[in-house]
Amino acid sequence: MDYRTGPRLARMPMSTAGSVEGGGRGRTLAQVYRRFGEVEAPKISPVYAQIAIALSESDEALRVIESASPRGRRPAVILAALHYLALGGQASELAAAFASTAAHPSPPGTEIGRVAVGAVGRLGGALVEVASGRKVSGDEGGRHALVYPAVAEVARRVGAESVGLVDVGRSAGLNLTVDRVGITYGNGQSLGDPGSAVQVSASVVGEGRVPSLGMPEIGARVVVDADPVDVTDADAVRWLRACVPPDQVERGARLEAELALASAAPPELVRGDVVQVLPEAIGAVPDVVLPVVITTWALSGLDLEGRLRFLQRLDEAATRRPVAWVSVEGVGVAPGIPTFGDRRASGHSILGLAVFDHSSLHATAVGRCWLRGEMLTWLAES
Repeated sequence: MDYRTGPRLARMPMSTAGSVEGGGRGRTLAQVYRRFGEVEAPKISPVYAQIAIALSESDEALRVIESASPRGRRPAVILAALHYLALGGQASELAAAFASTAAHPSPPGTEIGRVAVGAVGRLGGALVEVASGRKVSGDEGGRHALVYPAVAEVARRVGAESVGLVDVGRSAGLNLTVDRVGITYGNGQSLGDPGSAVQVSASVVGEGRVPSLGMPEIGARVVVDADPVDVTDADAVRWLRACVPPDQVERGARLEAELALASAAPPELVRGDVVQVLPEAIGAVPDVVLPVVITTWALSGLDLEGRLRFLQRLDEAATRRPVAWVSVEGVGVAPGIPTFGDRRASGHSILGLAVFDHSSLHATAVGRCWLRGEMLTWLAES
């Protein structure tokens, strides 16, 4: 049902008209939350859809939300903040309702909505404080089915027995656990540790086979991000958990397992503009180890000038030793990486390998992938 029409419109509070950054010009806060609940949230979380609609119909809840910063009023931020406070024991009834949704994915919408509205009213300033000071993290999980064969292959090409992984733009650096996971491909191939608590899978398109190479020794793990997450910090980890809706049970369980792996060998954190601090991050890799910089959809947030400067930083770092780059980016986003002649915005991404060595660049495209790495085709000869 269109949120602007229908019998439910009469129950929508019209007194709250605070803006939401990115929420749409001219919409009231109530309309933003109703649209989120009816259009956006059902694609990712039916529970969040129900809560957003309930919040859109509560004057009291909307007054609380309106007191947050414009960015903090966003539905996704408020819902993550509610989840965060529930995980921290500050909203026990809501925590119980979330636990129930994990066991029964389709709870009565009026019940979960009622509980959430009550929690917003009780939490008040605590909710506003959390929402105003944080941003929602996307899917932080590692892209292991892509990264594992790419790192192993680029190390083989350079002849490196040990690599230092530099994960760019993934705040928790979960790509860095790639040597301790198990991977199963749809064509029957498998890589990594079959006994690992983290098991991932990907379908394979076409006849090409993923390289069956072992992972070289990992001599360093480095995260480069504007706001990196310390995986040993309980509060930071709780926020990452809160960014996963409570009814996304499998995703939440995988995040828990990946965080446990990461905290067992915490990476070095390099904070700052990823282009500016990239040399520092590469410098953290010991001289006898091949630096392998990894970008998995990290460059799309940079303009063309920024992406070219990123390439320049890689080239500058290779004056003393080779530097490798594993890129998983949209078609044409990674400068210097061939695209098989594919058009931009084609709905898939290119898996590229590049080696910088004394101002020379050897770059190849080795495959395509879809669905954030859940489907791939390997096109390079190994």
